[in-house]
Amino acid sequence: MNKLKNPDIRFLNDMKSVLYDQKWTKNAPNFELYYMYREVKKKDSLRYDVTIIPSRMLGKEFIRTKGNRNWKTYPEFYTVLKGEAIFLLQKVKGKIVKDILAVKAQKGNWVIVPANYAVITINPAKRELKIGNWVSEKNKNIYKELERMKGAAYFYTEKGWMRNKNYKKVPKLRFEKPLKKSPANFDFLKR
Repeated sequence: MNKLKNPDIRFLNDMKSVLYDQKWTKNAPNFELYYMYREVKKKDSLRYDVTIIPSRMLGKEFIRTKGNRNWKTYPEFYTVLKGEAIFLLQKVKGKIVKDILAVKAQKGNWVIVPANYAVITINPAKRELKIGNWVSEKNKNIYKELERMKGAAYFYTEKGWMRNKNYKKVPKLRFEKPLKKSPANFDFLKR
């Protein structure tokens, strides 16, 4: 793996609109939340990114990524390199959530994000989280849907899962298990 250098940095001000604890965001200073290292590796029209998410609370909510949906029909494949994560995946049409699930994963586990699903990665632990992901080089991250709805359909807080009331219809959150090993090849990412 190439050395990690020159990350894109996500600051609090980049995420204020999609966080659960809006009262807290009003007085919180703008600080670095997490670090995204793009194109750490490239292979067969795929790119490998690494994201590092320190442990902390954002008011009442556990720190997490801003969240995005992949462009067109591109799935994504995540692995936990260090720490533990909760991957929140949702498929939305308008203000109606068609499917939503959470996958708790730890070092060495893998999670597939299907095409047309948004993904948010949460660090629920008291230590740093480091994740890697493979995705098509053609992919573009789409943020506007989650921004418009002021976050995903659920927030993970110190009191557990809290529903986002900006969505009209939300199914019960279901929980799935991660994959224990990587697939033999990543051709399914090249759609």
